[in-house]
Amino acid sequence: MSRTFSTHVILGAGGAVSQSLVPELVRNRQEVLLVSRSGTEMSGTRSARADLTDRAGLEAVIPEGSAVYLLAGLPYDVRVWKETWPRIMDNVIEVCRQKRSLFIFFDNVYSYGLVEGPMTEDTPYKPSSRKGEIRATIAERLTEEYTSGRLDAIIARSADFYGPGAEKSGIPNILIFSKLAEGKSARWLGRLDRVHSLTYTSDCGRALPLLVADETAYNQVWHLPTAHPPMTMQRFVEIAAAKAEAAPKVSALSGWMVGLAGLFDRTTKELSEMLYQNTRDYLFDSTKFEKHFSFTPTSYEQGITETVNYYNQLRGV
Repeated sequence: MSRTFSTHVILGAGGAVSQSLVPELVRNRQEVLLVSRSGTEMSGTRSARADLTDRAGLEAVIPEGSAVYLLAGLPYDVRVWKETWPRIMDNVIEVCRQKRSLFIFFDNVYSYGLVEGPMTEDTPYKPSSRKGEIRATIAERLTEEYTSGRLDAIIARSADFYGPGAEKSGIPNILIFSKLAEGKSARWLGRLDRVHSLTYTSDCGRALPLLVADETAYNQVWHLPTAHPPMTMQRFVEIAAAKAEAAPKVSALSGWMVGLAGLFDRTTKELSEMLYQNTRDYLFDSTKFEKHFSFTPTSYEQGITETVNYYNQLRGV
């Protein structure tokens, strides 16, 4: 069964996933409303200003019977997350209930914690970090709402993501593609000899509308399509460097190095508790989505090539 919506509302319209999702919705001739504090604008859409922590402001801009995508990112600071994420989740849930709207929450895998073997939609929440505890709490809050029948919702999770548009938020973009584009050596957090699943941003943009259009997909957790098998980050850098025509130089930032740097930089300090994700194999399984929608994820080689081309376009090469 398919469902149509009056408007597709993007909360947090300035991020990497929205840059892939919005053009997909526009191509499909959907009415798109971008909601942000700054009034982000994109071709073929409308925009509105609102603060996600202000429930009345959200009520004023979200239309009845819409599909509401929560794609927002917050400063990478557990103090901000602890205070702000629960408030945002409560606000969006309440407004979606009032407006009879579908709520799509774009989530990460922090709530799973350290997992031995592949992460699937059935992996229990056993967070290994303070940020993971917060993500588990808000995911459980939303799950409680949709299992009780109080609203329709989808939790869509990705692995660490990379690709066009992710230069400010994708760790592979920041540490690998941006460095190579600047003629510098690539970097990685943790071990280079471990395999690490990475979700391509364009696949997120193509996948989310499929979930929204299919009523049988509602009120579930879905892992967004992610290429497999994953490769080591050493191999990932080698391919990226070859595509960028750069030297395949890469340095691994160990735990003590990140800890030392964290004494002087808050973001680096916040990353230190997440290093467990990069010291062992990080396996993200999207079989459920691929089978349900007959979807083939973008291969790593193609995704890397397109990301290098994107950086070349940014540089005017």
